[in-house]
Amino acid sequence: MSNDHGKVLAIIPARGGSKRIPGKNLRLLNGISLVSRAIDTAMNSKFVDTVVLSSDDTDILKISNKFDSVIPIKRPSKYSTDTSAAIEYVQHTNAVLSDLGYPAHDIITIIQPTSPLTLSIDIDKTISLLIESKADSAVSVVKLDHYVHPIKLKQIENNRLVSYFEEEKNRMAAHELPTLYVRNGSVYTSRAYVINSGKIIGSDCRAYIMPRMRSVDINDEIDLMFAEFLLDKNNRLNNS
Repeated sequence: MSNDHGKVLAIIPARGGSKRIPGKNLRLLNGISLVSRAIDTAMNSKFVDTVVLSSDDTDILKISNKFDSVIPIKRPSKYSTDTSAAIEYVQHTNAVLSDLGYPAHDIITIIQPTSPLTLSIDIDKTISLLIESKADSAVSVVKLDHYVHPIKLKQIENNRLVSYFEEEKNRMAAHELPTLYVRNGSVYTSRAYVINSGKIIGSDCRAYIMPRMRSVDINDEIDLMFAEFLLDKNNRLNNS
């Protein structure tokens, strides 16, 4: 969907390695792999023109065959380690697309398979925020739960519980604490000049607030179980 905002590229990053959940990106959620969910969500965005699956894993790349117009790009192992920076696979993707003759994209969006409850509308609203605000970048965030609020964080010193950042001063309830947000890992979108400068997020970054219900980030087995629970609950509500 090219328009006055230019062409939009969506990258699905899905490397093969994962220490906490082996083969994480191929794990099934309600019978559908995390990678397939991310691709389907990206393809149903009204803004995205091109969808790329970037991976070092052959089995993951084969999933692209199930979808029309998804471009599989084999990611070099040097860009697929635990310490590899995201900007490396993004710039590699741009370079490969250029070599293949694709025109340059004006907006680059990253859709994470590890956020399987993301909807196409979340992608669209993040991109729309970027376009309408004329900012450098826009990312999805979620309101921070009060029980992990920085003011409430503690550490243990000599077996005693002490404040980590500052004293709570009896601010125990959520309404007594300042409202904070954290990136939920779901959607990142930036203009091409930000990526070309070697950054994923530019200095002028806007926040699209996603519901907590869709802000599950898969890092361990409990996260998968919780995501399955939320999907089942949502399906029951829709079918009731």
